[in-house]
Amino acid sequence: MQSYTIGQAARLLGVSPDTARRWADAGKVATHRDEGGRRLIEGKDLAAFSIEVGQGGIGEEEASYTSARNAFPGIVTAVKVGDVAAQVEIQAGPHRLVSLLTREAVEELGLEVGMQAVARVKSTNVHIDLT
Repeated sequence: MQSYTIGQAARLLGVSPDTARRWADAGKVATHRDEGGRRLIEGKDLAAFSIEVGQGGIGEEEASYTSARNAFPGIVTAVKVGDVAAQVEIQAGPHRLVSLLTREAVEELGLEVGMQAVARVKSTNVHIDLT
């Protein structure tokens, strides 16, 4: 499973690294240290926490959220796969994006909860890229 540094988590949550550190210090999101002493957050923990942040359950400061060319970097929070189609949800800061795509596309990308991904919005379509 992918782990994220405090800085990476902050970027995905749309907050400053200081805010992400304060949340970790307060025990709002679980962290552990790697061999180099860096604090890391497991992907599944960050995915669950990002949903709370997106729903307004967490927040010490107002953050501004921008999108370059309609790209929303975030974390995969849900993957539902059927026989032919699939649904993928990404939390990008306060934005929850849902994409309907083929099962084959999800398998080809290897999408799992906790992975970092970018949702690209064009008109009413949401495309997902791995980062």
